[in-house]
Amino acid sequence: MKITENVTRYDDFKYVLQDVGSLYLGAGFSYEELLAQELVPFKLKAIVSQYILKEAAPQTTLESQFYYLEEGTFLYEVFSQLKIRIKVQEQVPKKQRRLPLGGKSSGRGREEKYIYQEKVYTLKELAGINLARKKACGILVREIIVSKLGMMTFSV
Repeated sequence: MKITENVTRYDDFKYVLQDVGSLYLGAGFSYEELLAQELVPFKLKAIVSQYILKEAAPQTTLESQFYYLEEGTFLYEVFSQLKIRIKVQEQVPKKQRRLPLGGKSSGRGREEKYIYQEKVYTLKELAGINLARKKACGILVREIIVSKLGMMTFSV
């Protein structure tokens, strides 16, 4: 978190990591911030500037782009060529402990408790979930996983 001139900026989900087969991007990046990052490979910057920014605004964050992405759009096809996967957090009911045999319950009405669980979706799976269900499940997009093989085979 950076505080400058009474403006607080959260950089928690703005990171670039790589391993042998994948590039991991924090979903807090906007496209213009992604282009300014020196750790982002040149080929991905070229794809963003030549293809993605023709359809999306530079201020669009990766989180909102993938949350609202629909199948059949031009951007869906671009991301599909990159073999993108999306790491999300979604709410799931917390498993309640069972009472021991002969144990007594408190008699109060049980409130359903939820926890966030991480899950990795393919692009097709996430785009296939309708918006109402995403909101009902409390889905939060946290990370974009770009296949280096998909990026290598993408012709610019």
